Amino acid sequence: MNGNRFASIPPAVKNLIVVNVLMFLVMQFVPDFMIRTFALFYPTSPYFKLFQPVTHMFMHADFFHLFFNMYVLWMFGRIIELVWGTRKFLFYYFFTGIGAVGLSLFTQWLTASASIHSPVLGASGAVYGVLVAFAVMYPDVELQLIFPPVRFRAIWLAAICVLIELLLGVIGANDNIAHFAHLGGMLFGFLLVRYWKRKGTLFQNDDFRNG
Repeated sequence: MNGNRFASIPPAVKNLIVVNVLMFLVMQFVPDFMIRTFALFYPTSPYFKLFQPVTHMFMHADFFHLFFNMYVLWMFGRIIELVWGTRKFLFYYFFTGIGAVGLSLFTQWLTASASIHSPVLGASGAVYGVLVAFAVMYPDVELQLIFPPVRFRAIWLAAICVLIELLLGVIGANDNIAHFAHLGGMLFGFLLVRYWKRKGTLFQNDDFRNG
């Protein structure tokens, strides 16, 4: 990505990427401190802090975790931010991220599967929410995947992601991935875009409207 292309990314997506990358770099030097402080612990853990439902969205386990989330955020988020404006996009992003936390914690409580010393980290819930928003707004857009090298309509890609996350979450896949957090981001994102669609404000740019 050259300088001109990076400068053309709308501000919310650009700054989210920058902060995520900076947090990842700092984590390489003081991993224990960063995880204990900013990752999300179960509320009964002695490491839990009230700001963690937000800060955990800027933490990533490894480079590929970071790269995938930031790539998807760049791919779909920049388009949505240009349509919605920065304030509306940021509200949606954090709304879906907090929704992801809510569903993840609820399912842990419901199934008595909470591990209070196992932190959750990553922007995946919010990023999956961004994917759902794009799929609802532009369902017929065809997307070319890198692996596998196939083409999907956006709505089908989102539906496949939902089915995969639901299946892996229900069977309790032992892969250290918070599948219900991903589902939470998609669910809360879908509910919000449907609400805006019914109100006729889905394609409204709040930044422009509020001047």
